[in-house]
Amino acid sequence: MVTKTPLLDKVKIPSDLRKIDEADLRQLADELRLEVIDAVSVTGGHLGAGLGVVELTVALHHVFDTPRDRLVWDVGHQAYPHKVLTGRRDRIRTLRQPDGLYGFTKRSESEYDPFGAAHSSTSVSAGLGMAVARDLQKKNNHVVCVIGDGAMSAGMAYEAMNNAGSMSEKIIVILNDNDMSIAPPVGAMSAYLSKLISGKTYRSLRHIFKSMLKKFPQGMKTVAKRVDEYSRGMVVGGTLFEELGFYYIGPVDGHNLDHLLPILKNVRDDKSDGPYLIHAVTKKGHGYLPAEKSSDKYHGVNKFDVVTGEQQKSVSNAPSYTKVFAEALISEAEKDHRIVAVTAAMPSGTGLDIFEKKFPDRTFDVGIAEQHAVTFCAGMATEGMKPFATIYSTFLQRAYDQVVHDVAIQKLPVRFAMDRAGLVGADGATHAGSFDICYLATLPNFVVMAPSDEAELVHAVATAASINDRPSAFRYPRGEGIGVEIPKKGKILEIGKGRIIKKGKDIAVLSLGPRLYEALKAAENLSAKGLNPTIADARFAKPLDKELIRDLVKNHMALITIEEGSIGGFGSHVLNFLSREGLLDGNLRVRNMMFPDRFLAHGKPEEQYKEAGLSAQHIENTIIRLIESDSKIKILKKHNLRIATQDTD
Repeated sequence: MVTKTPLLDKVKIPSDLRKIDEADLRQLADELRLEVIDAVSVTGGHLGAGLGVVELTVALHHVFDTPRDRLVWDVGHQAYPHKVLTGRRDRIRTLRQPDGLYGFTKRSESEYDPFGAAHSSTSVSAGLGMAVARDLQKKNNHVVCVIGDGAMSAGMAYEAMNNAGSMSEKIIVILNDNDMSIAPPVGAMSAYLSKLISGKTYRSLRHIFKSMLKKFPQGMKTVAKRVDEYSRGMVVGGTLFEELGFYYIGPVDGHNLDHLLPILKNVRDDKSDGPYLIHAVTKKGHGYLPAEKSSDKYHGVNKFDVVTGEQQKSVSNAPSYTKVFAEALISEAEKDHRIVAVTAAMPSGTGLDIFEKKFPDRTFDVGIAEQHAVTFCAGMATEGMKPFATIYSTFLQRAYDQVVHDVAIQKLPVRFAMDRAGLVGADGATHAGSFDICYLATLPNFVVMAPSDEAELVHAVATAASINDRPSAFRYPRGEGIGVEIPKKGKILEIGKGRIIKKGKDIAVLSLGPRLYEALKAAENLSAKGLNPTIADARFAKPLDKELIRDLVKNHMALITIEEGSIGGFGSHVLNFLSREGLLDGNLRVRNMMFPDRFLAHGKPEEQYKEAGLSAQHIENTIIRLIESDSKIKILKKHNLRIATQDTD
């Protein structure tokens, strides 16, 4: 429970914050930290990153005139304190809940969120774009980008910084260094020097110095530039950022408002052109002991007890797909020393932390660098290794060119294990694996699998390990499995072959992935009404089981495909096959069930799938409507059937 928050109660929006005396900001920050802890204890979510930037958030909104000044948060994990201060405190306990606040920054949610985020390393690019647009329109607001040291490791961040360094636009980048300290702060002297070099006096002298340089011969220019650069770099570092064209300030204690405020003011008020980088060292989870003691600093947490920090754990009747994958990969790696596993900064999220305990020398975490991860795997594949690129479905989107150019065209046997396929719940559209079937199945040379349950996932891992002549991919959802018996050993599936699960008549349902069990529920409900649809598991989105599809359309008057993916995926491939084969020329009726053509909001996965029209009830309704539409079949009249009122659109 939050104790009294008298100062925070006065802050509805940042303009209220700017009225508070600087001497009281420390207390305000403490109250804000308590509010964030209490709110996330109720909702769950990303806590550690937010706790690490409480003081920085207070300082930024105090110094800068937001929302006129643009404040761009990278990723958005750390945005909860920002949300509390920007008119959303009354809704902060709806975070990540249906119809509640989004877990990241979102433009449609608030004018204080100038750029939507959830994936890393976008802030500097977006901020530079804003700064250029500002100058072209003769405006005079500031643009401030906050990016973490992890996000800074991605290539896109360096691309943006290299571009910014070559331009004259003023942009302020704050490196929130909460893990790997590029250069540790050295106490009061470091803070004093940071204030000094960010101040008007030093900057004015430096401006004069630079003007004089223009009149010097080239050789003297170079020497003089280095004198200036290294006079600061010896004490405070920053040579890398200087080489990229940034004016470096830091490192500074990101939890010390006495250090932050004067530096931010100096940079704000400086009239010089060009980009600035302020290096703020913070601690993830700062100010909350359970988070500080936790190995992941409470990066992402379930609901928890504020006093003890103990998280609520749901009782699981089935292992998670992630764990099943990890154990299946270990089993294959025990048999084949060439199997290696690669992740891009998500070892625990992908199960590779489990794999690493068994095979530390065959596990590679390459940081937030999906593009590199894919081509890194491609390089290993050329030398006879069997790399498993273990990357969330939605993050693999970031490396699509590498998947095409470096893997598919060269027909290299890289295996893509795509966790978080389908709808993911509280993280919403930015993390939903909606498009992987579409963007991978369109590529020549690819094998694309979608296991229907955890047992099938074990078989998919074994199958992928056996494919040595082309790339392959398999997708699986977040969370618990169905609860089926898991085989101790995976079997190698025949490539491009599905299976009949339940034989019936009239209507065939061809499912790809875990919607199979919703189709079986629908079939069970329909059996009581005298209907007996055939249910088949495609197993493969590519290559299609053409023999199975031909058999289904030959022996049924209608075919329904169902998948946990977007338009343009499995169903489209089936339709294309039917069209090319002339199988649509007769009386065959086909219905594709997939995600609607819109981004689905965050919420509980089961509710999301209902909204998407992919529940058992929706499948049942679709089957009944198909039969109802065929005047030659009188089953509905015979059994006096009615379609449920639930909308299928």
